[in-house]
Amino acid sequence: MHSLQTETLSMPMEQQQQLNIEDGSKTQRAEWMLNSPEPPGLCHEIVSSIKSAVFPNGSKHSSSSTKQTRSTAAGVVSFLHGLFPILTWGRNYKATKFRNDLMAGLTLASLSIPQSIGYATLANLAPQYGLYTSVVPPLVYALMGSSREIAIGPVAVVSLLLSSMIQNVVDPVANAVAYRKLVLTVTFFAGTFQFIFGLFRLGFLVDFLSHAAIVGFMGGAAIVIGLQQLKGLLGISHFTTKTDVVSVLEAVFRSLHHQWYPLNFVLGCSFLIFILFTRFIGRRNKKLFWLPAIAPLISVVLSTAIVFLTKADGHGVKIVKHIKRGLNPISAHELQFSGQHVGQAAKIGLVSAIVALTEAIAVGRSFASIRGYHLDGNKEMVAMGFMNIAGSLTSCYVATGSFSRTAVNFSAGCETVVSNIVMAIAVFLSLELLTRLLYFTPIAILASIILSALPGLIDIPEAYHIWKVDKMDFLACAGAFFGVLFASVEIGLVAAVTISFAKIILNSIRPSVEGLGKLPGTDIFCDINQYPMAIKTPGILIVRINSGLLCFANANFVRERIMKRVTEKDEEGEENSKERTQAVILDMSTVMNIDTSGICALQEVYNKLVSHNIHLAVANPRWQVIHKLKLAKVVDKIGKDWIFLSVGEAVDACSSKMVNFSSC
Repeated sequence: MHSLQTETLSMPMEQQQQLNIEDGSKTQRAEWMLNSPEPPGLCHEIVSSIKSAVFPNGSKHSSSSTKQTRSTAAGVVSFLHGLFPILTWGRNYKATKFRNDLMAGLTLASLSIPQSIGYATLANLAPQYGLYTSVVPPLVYALMGSSREIAIGPVAVVSLLLSSMIQNVVDPVANAVAYRKLVLTVTFFAGTFQFIFGLFRLGFLVDFLSHAAIVGFMGGAAIVIGLQQLKGLLGISHFTTKTDVVSVLEAVFRSLHHQWYPLNFVLGCSFLIFILFTRFIGRRNKKLFWLPAIAPLISVVLSTAIVFLTKADGHGVKIVKHIKRGLNPISAHELQFSGQHVGQAAKIGLVSAIVALTEAIAVGRSFASIRGYHLDGNKEMVAMGFMNIAGSLTSCYVATGSFSRTAVNFSAGCETVVSNIVMAIAVFLSLELLTRLLYFTPIAILASIILSALPGLIDIPEAYHIWKVDKMDFLACAGAFFGVLFASVEIGLVAAVTISFAKIILNSIRPSVEGLGKLPGTDIFCDINQYPMAIKTPGILIVRINSGLLCFANANFVRERIMKRVTEKDEEGEENSKERTQAVILDMSTVMNIDTSGICALQEVYNKLVSHNIHLAVANPRWQVIHKLKLAKVVDKIGKDWIFLSVGEAVDACSSKMVNFSSC
């Protein structure tokens, strides 16, 4: 120790001045942190998020009345451009783009028309409601949406979700009118929730359905939907309203002992093989992408002609029969905001909103990444919300982005959402002109069209990848899959969300508390377990709290782990007094926020360390953390000289102070 002081005294004057300058700079940097302005409060953040959602480009205010008028006008223009992206890209729209969008829209319509009819029957609605849902929502989305490729309309998973949950409230067979009104009310609530999510930037709520949970949910739902189609494929009249695999299989085997018509099965399977074969050809030859897209429409036309010419409906082949002609009727008067089912409608609307948003944003972002542009999830939520609110007022049920139709739209060379407008116009024309021709369409064909779309929902390679990477994520995947398969759609969702929450809570209440060491030849301090070559600093214990929030849930655990590390280090250094802990440095660079329980835990750690003549230093506390520590007077208690901007500065200061203490 004496030699260290001698070396310091014998230093040249220039080196001592340099050291004094460095010490002054470190003190100044610590002052910057301690005197930082107050962070924005919760109300300010909420208002800012709403402003950024409504006025995405912002607006600058001026004292001049003329400039204020211009600023207001600019704000209105910015608001309109943010709400209606078509005003931005529409100015540069060219005829060459329209040619591509026209071909893509017509190709999309050829797939959308038969799928929409099939998904409406899956949702226990009349066929025309699926076509209605492919008219108004795509038009609204074309005005407000920002994805260029996404194809809007009814989808299988949401159709199954609605039918499985709403039929528990109202029987679609016994009271079809009340069931339809409840579906429209659920659609209104779903749109309202989606709009609120986007306005207040609550997109994180959608993330509660993790990627693994979605993979499991989609796989289970695909199998359930496939089993449900056995009713149409076998021509069964009486079928179970339950969706679990056991009940469906029981209903199928029970029906086989009664009268059923093999012609339905032969017709459905024949065209199912045809659709799957065209898909195989389309994948082998990319130039024939249009073949699998129009295969469902060809199947509908040919099967309808076969039934009409052979009078097969008189031999047990079940047909669609009447489809109401004309544009979407206004349904505002059918929405029910009073009565005993309003609460249940809101609950189903919330679940439907989250599931629909999850699928749409996942589809939109995947194709946006291919084209190299960013998709704002919050803007998409606002567009989806308006789209479904407008849909509920015009006889549509919950619409969202379809992966299979979006893939067709992309392959067909779409340039913008004008392809959705073309598709909506084509579906409208079919409602006006072709509904009579669809009278003899076999229900077995609709079942085969739905079955042909299901393989894309079952992603076995991705499930195996999840198993290899993260076993806890796979548990959420399996929970969603088996919950949907053996219980119900809502139980599968609850199981997935519960397991995902359990994972979050487990990681939150038991965060890792790492001991740090310095990597040789660097100024970087890393986990000594991950980097065994890291060098510990004698007499100093450096600890990093790996948690974004130090709160009531994990404060006691963190306190105990810190004190346990101090005890272990002291036990190791009993034989060597130089190894005994003289200072503890808390690296709080990963702690974004702290509550009163976390502050109390820090105070307890400080008190215990002081009682053992150990100094506590805090390194790199974040904005919210240092602000709350100052308000709670913890900074004054620890001492401003023991708050540092980095771990390196804290180690240097502690080493210097330890030398001074030992020399006294």
